Amino acid sequence: MGHGPSKSPFANHLSAQRNLGKYAHCEGAVTTLQRILDMMPRKQLSTSIFSRTLRDILSSPTWFNYERDQMSEEECYQQIGEEFNILSEEVQRAFDQARESLAVLRTKPADWSIFDQVFTSGSAGVRKPNFGFYRHVLASIGVDPRQTIFIDDKRENMLSTCSLGFHGIVFDSLEPVKRALRNLTGDPPARGQAFLHESAGNLVSVTENSDNHEALLILEATGDANLVNLVEHPRAWNFFHGETAIPTSYQDKGQLTTEEVPFDLDTTSLGLTVMKRGKIVANSVMNVMCVNALTLFYTHSGGSESSRTPQWYHIVLLNRAYLDGTRYYQTTKCFLFFLSRLFASSEDRELHALLKPLLRERIQERIGAEGDSIALAMLILDFVGLRDEIDFRSLLPLQCEDGGWEIGWIYKYGSSGLRIGNRGLTTALALSALRAMKHLKTAATSNSPNLRS
Repeated sequence: MGHGPSKSPFANHLSAQRNLGKYAHCEGAVTTLQRILDMMPRKQLSTSIFSRTLRDILSSPTWFNYERDQMSEEECYQQIGEEFNILSEEVQRAFDQARESLAVLRTKPADWSIFDQVFTSGSAGVRKPNFGFYRHVLASIGVDPRQTIFIDDKRENMLSTCSLGFHGIVFDSLEPVKRALRNLTGDPPARGQAFLHESAGNLVSVTENSDNHEALLILEATGDANLVNLVEHPRAWNFFHGETAIPTSYQDKGQLTTEEVPFDLDTTSLGLTVMKRGKIVANSVMNVMCVNALTLFYTHSGGSESSRTPQWYHIVLLNRAYLDGTRYYQTTKCFLFFLSRLFASSEDRELHALLKPLLRERIQERIGAEGDSIALAMLILDFVGLRDEIDFRSLLPLQCEDGGWEIGWIYKYGSSGLRIGNRGLTTALALSALRAMKHLKTAATSNSPNLRS
């Protein structure tokens, strides 16, 4: 370690931690010191050097050479004084004060022993974001960059590290970084499952006190009836659990009133499908052009009573009439999810031949499109065999510290536009998406010609 950078309060420092414990997919973490591990407020330096000038000094070629240990501290201050027309003694006083403000870190109750090594630009002879610096770190700690996390507060440093294979985390504030670290080092399925079980019986939608609609979807995704509260009905089903607050009319948008809500076809179709009611009950429900109703008919009677409905959905897919969502469903991906869900309930060859190829094309078109947690999970769970790595990588970081996923908006209440979402449903679908991706990856590996005997 050179004498100049070792004394510099603003030199490039990286700390490396190996063996993050039991998590086999993450071998270590590398982080910068300044503004991440050191987040203490600083006193204003009592110097005649303006803060803007100080920033210019820290970005000057002379300072870079000093950081790389190519000149002494005295030589650096002398040359900077000449370049910026400042007395070298004043430059030294400014950096002495900055160094003193950092010294207090040693008195804080921080466990620095978790870091195995500290790297400076001087010891490496090269500074961030040069590739040589990060290669020096990797060679020293002996880890695979693809199994290593890199944390830095500067986005420009991410390009170099991520191109080497690091998992990059940009430090903006503490909470997002804590969440990202937990998601990279933890077990997403186990944490998500723990969230569902810890919240069992309390997985309610945020807009209303409770509802059957999203509880049924949670039950279908998890197969665990202990997670949800359902108000069961022998035939028709109600979206809500009885009396609830609903918008009274379009004119009263945003105004809620408590009244009994009538049964609805959508929840009835879900209820009879998920709860596997008998054919006599299912066939007594009137035939309406609704995807969930169509799924119900194909589940119980092969869809013979609704032969025109698939033709209509083919036209909807062909003309992309679903792109703006629907009156009751929030996003484009809701329609694609519920339509693809139809294939899981039926082996009808004509139905598959008519809709599946076009549905596959339309789902491919939406991969990578913007969406919240539930929209991403729905697209991954397409039931048409697509391996959606792009949305999968977007879904994983959205897992919260408590193990559940962020709320996703699936339903809206008619003309009022009142949105309804449920973290339990989002988490259940996210876990199903993780399982689906694992299954597709396993299938792809087993079918690889290189692995066949």
